[in-house]
Amino acid sequence: MNSLNRRGFLRAAGALGVGSLFSRSLGAEGLTQGASGMGPPRRPIVISSPNGLPATERAMALIQDGSDPLDAVVAGVNIVEEDPDDHSVGYGGLPNEDGVVELDSCLMHGPTNRGGAVASLRGIKTPSKVAKLVMERTDHVLLVGEGALCFAKAHGFEEVDLLTDDARRIWLKWKENISDEDDWLPPQELGGSTDSADARRSPGRLTGTINCNAVDTKGNIAGVTTTSGLAYKIPGRVGDSPIIGAGLYVDNEVGACGSTGRGEANLLNLSSFLIVENMRNGMSPEEAGLAALKRIAAKTEPRLRDDKGRPAYQLSFYVLNKRGEYAGVAMWRGERQYAVHDGVKNQSKEFAYLYKREA
Repeated sequence: MNSLNRRGFLRAAGALGVGSLFSRSLGAEGLTQGASGMGPPRRPIVISSPNGLPATERAMALIQDGSDPLDAVVAGVNIVEEDPDDHSVGYGGLPNEDGVVELDSCLMHGPTNRGGAVASLRGIKTPSKVAKLVMERTDHVLLVGEGALCFAKAHGFEEVDLLTDDARRIWLKWKENISDEDDWLPPQELGGSTDSADARRSPGRLTGTINCNAVDTKGNIAGVTTTSGLAYKIPGRVGDSPIIGAGLYVDNEVGACGSTGRGEANLLNLSSFLIVENMRNGMSPEEAGLAALKRIAAKTEPRLRDDKGRPAYQLSFYVLNKRGEYAGVAMWRGERQYAVHDGVKNQSKEFAYLYKREA
């Protein structure tokens, strides 16, 4: 990989204040405290989403063997992309409303400040590998649709049918029971009320995705996010996962953040970039993530709020800094835990969260 000069950054003035939160768990444990400032950690960290334990295991093994952190996290998520039993990523992912699987992915390499992405990619099991080639073999950052597929095939990727029999069965069950659980909304006046029964839509469909971020023993950082997107989406819908700054952001001087959950909420706030900037301004990974979630919650439109005015959707972030401190943060407390490997143990950890559902 060609080395690029590291770009300079202007420091933003002031850090966001974090108000009182409903609950917090101990996500940022500081297991790998390094020297003062943003010096390299004593040992590497790999963090991922709840479906990412195989990814963190594989990525850590490669990092400890001397691999570049980007190669490591891509190899990690490839396990999930190729798993037909994970219906939120890659092969076996749930399709759009027409029954076609469309995949999105982006990645960033901290040491070179380079990145690549693909969106609405059909017929390729491992979109993260194609995103990496976009970074390495083009002067572009994002390729979409037919162009992304042609690019992948030019580089020898095999085009396959991504819709497995099990995913087809799940899609057909949805298709046979369509009511108001799709993404088509009635006409609405800009600035008018959207808090009506006709405009409300359930945000509870499977969103999925896997994010995996790593910092190695030299303090170099990389990350990748990959997904089959929102189940039964309108064909061509692109969420946050392939958008650098939303589904993923990496700054080798500071840290990394990636996301899973409701992509539209993240897209409207470019939250991964915001979280990394919060860390640049002195926040811990947990503080940085929760501050972003508070901003998203405050800006959520009425039709996506519950009866108590809270966001009626899940959104989670996976955050680490250059020192190896880390946290998983979520809008809502849930049953699932995020994955983290600290160089010694691969385990699941509790999220910090804003809201807890009543018993």
